Parts: sequence; C-alpha cells; structure tokens
Amino acid sequence: MYKIHSPRGSFGPHLIIRKMENLNISMGHQVVIFDFSLIRGLWETRVKKNKERQRKEKERLEKSSLEKIKQEWNFILECQKKGIPQSKYLKNGFVDTNEKIFDSYGKTPPAQKRRALLDEANKEKNKFIFRLSGEQWTEFPDSLKEQTYLKEWHVNNTLIQTIPGYIALFQDLRVLELSKNQINHLPVEIGCLKNLKVLNVSFNNLSSVPPELGDCENLEKLDLSGNMEITELPFELSNLKQVTVVDMSANKFHSIPICVLRMSNLQWLDVSSNNLKELPEDIDRLDQLQTLLLQKNRLTYLPRALVNMTKLSLLVVSGDDLTEIPTDVCESTTGLKFISLKDSPVETIVCEDTEEIIESQQEREQIEKEFMKAYIEDLKERDSVPSYTTKVLFSLQL
Repeated sequence: MYKIHSPRGSFGPHLIIRKMENLNISMGHQVVIFDFSLIRGLWETRVKKNKERQRKEKERLEKSSLEKIKQEWNFILECQKKGIPQSKYLKNGFVDTNEKIFDSYGKTPPAQKRRALLDEANKEKNKFIFRLSGEQWTEFPDSLKEQTYLKEWHVNNTLIQTIPGYIALFQDLRVLELSKNQINHLPVEIGCLKNLKVLNVSFNNLSSVPPELGDCENLEKLDLSGNMEITELPFELSNLKQVTVVDMSANKFHSIPICVLRMSNLQWLDVSSNNLKELPEDIDRLDQLQTLLLQKNRLTYLPRALVNMTKLSLLVVSGDDLTEIPTDVCESTTGLKFISLKDSPVETIVCEDTEEIIESQQEREQIEKEFMKAYIEDLKERDSVPSYTTKVLFSLQL
C-alpha cells in the first residue's frame, strides 16, 4: 500500500484534500490512495484545542463582574414577574440571588401578596409626602427646607401663621393642602410652583390672595373657603385655564370676580355664604360649569343667562329675598336640579356627647359646609329631577 503524506499546514478551517496522484497499477484501473488516520488525527487535535479555548472563556466569564451583573438582572426580572416585593431580594442595596425566595414567596397566600405589594407601593409614595398636624406646631420644622423632592404637603389643625419663602424650591410640589391652620397670608413665592395642581388654604385667616398665584398655570383645584375676610381676587388669576374647581364660600365677596368668569374650564363653583346681591349677566361665559352653589347670599333675582348654561346640572340657592327666577330654570328640560333652600342660620350647635358648645362663625360654617356636601352627594344619586322651586327648612342638631 502506498502512503501519501500531506505537507503540514495544508488543512484549513474545512478539510481540503488536495488532488491525489493517480497511480497506474495492474489490471489497468486508476486508484486514488490516501491515509485516513492522518486526516482524522489532525482534525481531532484541532477540535480538542477549540474545546479547551471555549472552556477557558466560559471560566473567565463566570468569574467576571459582567456575568454577575447579568445573573442579578435576570434574577430581578424573575422576581418582578412573580410579584415579589423589592424588599425581599434587596439587602442593603445588594441583590440576594438565593432562589429559596421563590419557594417562600410562592407559599404566601394571594391576599397577603397583594397586601405586601400595596404596603410597598404606599411606602414608596409616602417618601414624597409631608404631613404635619397638631396645635403644638407654630412654625414649620427647619428640616423641611432640605426635602425639596416632596410632591405633597398636608398640614392641618396647627397654629402655623406663615408659609416660608423657601417653598419656591419645591418645584415638584403637586398638592399644597393647608386647611384649618392660622395662616394669615400667602407668600409671593407661591407663584414659582409651576407644577402645583391642588391648593387648599380653607379655614385660615387670609384676607387676600397674591397676584403671583396666577403663575401656577397647571392649577386644577383652588379652595379658599372659610377664611371669612376675602373680598376680591386679583385679575391675574384669569391665567388659571386648567382650574375645574373653585371654592370661595364663607368669605365676603360682593360679586363673582372677573377672573373666575375667565376660567374657561371651570366645572364646580361654590360662592355660598357670601354677600352676593346679584350675579353677572354674562355668567353663561362659564359654559363648562356643572355645579353652582349660591345659598346663603343676598340675591334678589337670577339672571336669564343661566338658561344658556347647557351643562349646568345642579343649582342651589336660598333665602326669601329671591323675587325673580326664570321659569326656564325651574322647568329645565336639560336635567337641571334646581334647589331653593330656606335660610336657617344656626346660632348654637350643641354636641350631646361632649357637651361642647360651638360658637364661632368659622366653626359653624365648617359644620354647615360638611352637611351641605353630604346633601349634594345625596342629590346627585337621586333619579327624580325637581321641575319646580322647593323650599326646605334645615335645622341641625348634633
């Protein structure tokens, strides 16, 4: 047998067998002769070296930080799919990739899982909410100025009189809820809160509102009720085109301010318990208005323009001074609920449980406001729509 040896290096990535020499032997046949063992040996050597390189590369990746990060990321994704709270697999900022977490969490009842997820969400949300309550507080804590990331302030029932000027730093503030305090003025810096959506300064000691409030262009709800002394609003508040709710009840307004008539998106307006003697003839400019509360004023007539307010669904007035009411208002075909209440001012409210006598006008207004809110909610749920003026006498005994 003849052996033909291929020169070293003649094999590339694919096996190439060069043309072998044809040999003439007896019987006249042509036979190609080569050695299979040589080819197999070379190929097995190359495969072995390639596997060794792959093994070393795998070991290198397993030891590298990149692979560890990838494992942690995949573990986090799996935890999120199973609804496992972050607190279960994060320890001091490091990911605990112990897969026993899957087993222990899988045995948790569904209701408990939902509660855990809700608690986690509330805990995260509360990081951005500041709460303060109690008469021991006469001013805001100094630490507050460092928490400029806050999105909501909820300050109630304190003796705080002023809002600090550094409130301008709270650019993420969405809700400023400061009801039932002793605040006597709003700082001009409040106009810097471009993202503010809700401002509630009800039942304080305000007598005016700064024009700079008109710069809060994203404001949606404004509550000035129960301050007892506000008589006018600055024209600059006309810029508040996103406002849908304005509550200016329990103050001393003699007319609806022009700026309010220019709030084109207004849907709820409460001007009850003021000194209104008449409504503007162009009140129908508020073409999006749905609820208008006018009880406890000094109105003698209602303008016919109310008939043009097609979206108005609830109109509440009161008093025996009303001598002129458009017939179309009483007999509305648009589903308007028109309620005329007879005034019944409460001189003193006695709480039998505590034997506490509530005498201040502001506290009486607060009680009556809560009662009216409940009454209005009840009205909205009724199917029947009054087509005539109904006079109702309220006596409130707690």
